[in-house]
Amino acid sequence: MKKNDEIDQMIKEALSEDEKELFNSYDEQGMLEMFGVLFHGKMRWLNGLTFVIQLIMLGFAVYFGYRFFGTTETIEMLQFGAGFFTMMMGVSMIKIFHFMEMNKNATIREIKRMELQLSILANKQTAK
Repeated sequence: MKKNDEIDQMIKEALSEDEKELFNSYDEQGMLEMFGVLFHGKMRWLNGLTFVIQLIMLGFAVYFGYRFFGTTETIEMLQFGAGFFTMMMGVSMIKIFHFMEMNKNATIREIKRMELQLSILANKQTAK
C-alpha cells in the first residue's frame, strides 16, 4: 500500500490545480458515502425500492421471530420459523445486490480515475 500512496503523491504533484481538483473528485469513498451514491444516478429508483422492500422484510422477520419464541405449538413454530428464515434470506439477497452495486460504482470510479491519468499523461506527451 505504501507504494500506491507514493505513486498517488507523485501524480498529484505533477498535476495542475484544475487537474488536482478533478483527480480528487474520483478519490476513494467510505462505506457510508458509497451507500449514499446508490441513491443517485440511473438506478436510484430500483435501489430505493429494494431498500424499502428490505426494511419491510426485516420488519416481518422481527415479527416472525417474536411469534416463534412466543408460541408453544409445534406447527406454529415451524410456520413462524420458516417465515423468519424466508424473510432473512430475502434481506440477505437484497444486501448482496446493494454491495454488488457499490462494488460496480467503485470499479467505474477507479476506471475513470485511470482514464483521467492517461488523458493527462497523453496531453503532456503531445505538448512536448
